[in-house]
Amino acid sequence: MGRADRQLRLIAEAMEVAEALGVAVWLRGGWAMDFFLGEITRDHEDIDWFAWADDAGALAEGLLLHGYQPVPGPPPELQLDFDKDGLDHSFTLLDRDTAGRVVVAGGPWAGAPWPEGMLDAAPGRIGGLQCAIVSPQAQIEIKRMMPIWDPSRPRRTKDAEDIARLEAALRARGKRPE
Repeated sequence: MGRADRQLRLIAEAMEVAEALGVAVWLRGGWAMDFFLGEITRDHEDIDWFAWADDAGALAEGLLLHGYQPVPGPPPELQLDFDKDGLDHSFTLLDRDTAGRVVVAGGPWAGAPWPEGMLDAAPGRIGGLQCAIVSPQAQIEIKRMMPIWDPSRPRRTKDAEDIARLEAALRARGKRPE
């Protein structure tokens, strides 16, 4: 079984764990793009997610019970990292500010707003697997802005290619890419 097939199996498993716990999770990054497009467009190094900070403890417990191993990484109030079967999962944690906007939950950027409407996208699908995803417009903004928000993260070729794919798909669907 190739890496993409193994990752899809683990995406399904993580969603099942979250659903059983009543925890909302959203794919982000390259897999969110592929679920929006409905096909695998490239090899993915990891599986990136968003989850609410209030659900982090329950989510971590559920994943540990299913054989996920914690991996040291960013501050745990910002992101939870796991490995299963040699594949990385990162759950970036979300919170809301007093105005109700979705913001970074912790770490050095705590309280910084994420793109408006980021969690409002229809679920994405690859084959028979459906998953909540970050909106394609938010994906574009995040991929464009990450090197500005965090100068230690340079622009990557794959991000430019992902932006082009997302913009083309949005235009084809009669939607604005921004």
